[in-house]
Amino acid sequence: MSSIVDMLMQQLGSGEQVGQLSKHLGTDTRATQQAVGAAIPVLLGALARNSTQQQGAEALNRALDKHDGTVLDNLGAYLQAPDVNDGEGILRHALGERRQAVEAGVSKASSLDPSMIAKLLPMLAPVVMGALGRQRRQQNLDAGSLASMLGGERQQMEQANPAFGMLGKLLDQDGDGSIVDDIAGKLGKGLLGGLFGGRG
Repeated sequence: MSSIVDMLMQQLGSGEQVGQLSKHLGTDTRATQQAVGAAIPVLLGALARNSTQQQGAEALNRALDKHDGTVLDNLGAYLQAPDVNDGEGILRHALGERRQAVEAGVSKASSLDPSMIAKLLPMLAPVVMGALGRQRRQQNLDAGSLASMLGGERQQMEQANPAFGMLGKLLDQDGDGSIVDDIAGKLGKGLLGGLFGGRG
């Protein structure tokens, strides 16, 4: 599995962090954990997809100037009051018109309603950006090498678990939601087990 996903799962996979997210959403921790496990690969995949174009890679590189990874140093404090305005801005750039289809797909991969996923994604987006920002800083990446790294991460995710590939297709469609009905049968327990190693 990719190093960035590993980093994020270690940060967000604990009972305390999932519990904080569940409190915001008003959902149980198991369903929240499933949703987080599906959402993070989609968000990373969206950023990787956008970075395949030079303009997108340069825009992401500039955006990471404001996301240096310090959010990961005190994630508990961040999750007490997530910066959803920042998250909404990230999602507008990362998902655009595909957002509704992604929310439906992540909903199918968990037991959470799409309206709950719509609240969860902007909480997670700044954390994902923080992980990328830390990786960029540690590896001294420019826009081109950042795009290459993200492309490799997406490929590794899809190779590690075919379910990631199914989620990734949500990013490549025209937004008609036609693939969403296939998500439930492909994801769920297999995806969760791949991310969290069967942890509850």
